[in-house]
Amino acid sequence: MANLSRGACASAPVTRLAPLLASLGLSLYSVTASAQGFLDDSHGTLTLRNYYMDRDYKDNGAKTAAREWAQGVIMNVESGYTTGTVGFGLDARGLMGIKLDSSPDRSGTELLPVSSRDRRAPDEYSRLALTGKLRVGQTTVKTGDVSIFLPFAFASPSRLLPQTFRGTTLSSKDFDGLTFNTGYIDRINRRDSTDYQPMSIASPNRRFNGAATSSHLVYAGGDYQVDKALSLRAYHAEVKDLYRQDTLALLHDLPLGSGVLTTDLRSFFSAEDGAAKAGKVDNRNVSALFGYRWGGHRVSLGYMHASGDTATPYVSGTELMGLSEMTMSSDFLNARERTWQAIHDYDFAAVGVPGLRTRLRYVRGDHIELAAFEAEDRKEREFQMELGYVIQSGPLKNVGLLARKSIYRNDFPAAAAFRDENQTRFLVTYSMPIW
Repeated sequence: MANLSRGACASAPVTRLAPLLASLGLSLYSVTASAQGFLDDSHGTLTLRNYYMDRDYKDNGAKTAAREWAQGVIMNVESGYTTGTVGFGLDARGLMGIKLDSSPDRSGTELLPVSSRDRRAPDEYSRLALTGKLRVGQTTVKTGDVSIFLPFAFASPSRLLPQTFRGTTLSSKDFDGLTFNTGYIDRINRRDSTDYQPMSIASPNRRFNGAATSSHLVYAGGDYQVDKALSLRAYHAEVKDLYRQDTLALLHDLPLGSGVLTTDLRSFFSAEDGAAKAGKVDNRNVSALFGYRWGGHRVSLGYMHASGDTATPYVSGTELMGLSEMTMSSDFLNARERTWQAIHDYDFAAVGVPGLRTRLRYVRGDHIELAAFEAEDRKEREFQMELGYVIQSGPLKNVGLLARKSIYRNDFPAAAAFRDENQTRFLVTYSMPIW
């Protein structure tokens, strides 16, 4: 993996992207021209993401807003595999973020990196990521820049550029119905960064020692498809000298009346690991989400219960797959928090408007303990609205439009991380095949 320093990124012109991508393509072709299958099964895509994010704070804090606008460019090139019992391949990814609007008094949305000195965002930032891979049967090993979308560390997709890791992963489907995953990760590349950094534990509201870092993360587990309607999931992960975590889940679909009843049960069991550099970790988090899908509607009700002496831990910069996944203003993972949520999704394809969808979501957490502030029985709530549309025809076919709005309030102490806010996001995306 080759990275560009943040200082260099701030001054480099946008035109750097063209030669960077050109050299990427030339290198791929020159090295692999004679490898049958390597080129035949290769493909490339270009994704454009235009992102506006506005956090309008409604408390009495000194900073009244975080507001930025940026353009993302993502070039993905994936080779096929060489022929033979063991097939080899190479993937490459070129990424660039371009500042369209930002200032020091309202930076910090994580769309763009910011200087620790003056809080300014660079004009642009970019990086080139390489991943080697091999395949034997239905087992694939990748090393270098890798993405993992697993329950205990879900690479966050919610900003301008994707968040990735440095390490080696193995995924196997050689056994019928079972997808087995294991891996070793030693660095994280955050969604607003150009370089790899040691992993740390997420610590909003000063839950843990957020400055403590880990040398690596190891994990193993898998998903088992019992039948068409039922799947089971189990994983064990250890973030060296910070915490360890076991994950269990059950997902089930049951035809009922004119629709389908869905059940999503998840649990996380966490404790400190090794030297416990982040402090004590003692948490059990269990959740249940029940939904009913009919026509274009889906209505879901969920409950999440945290017990133990601490909040639910996760790697800073990632998300946990659970009830709080894709919330906008808070993670709802505080110590002893009890969380309720209700969701209504609608797909307008059911009434002849394909590509149009909406979501209304209300999440409420109470019984919250904030040990760093000696605060107990605190509350938070978030109301979230989404409207998305993918253009179906014409010259703008496949352009995606997404508007998200949240209203978040809590009764936390003034110094807490999550602040009362109205948050707005607008996202325009377009992906096109290069070959």
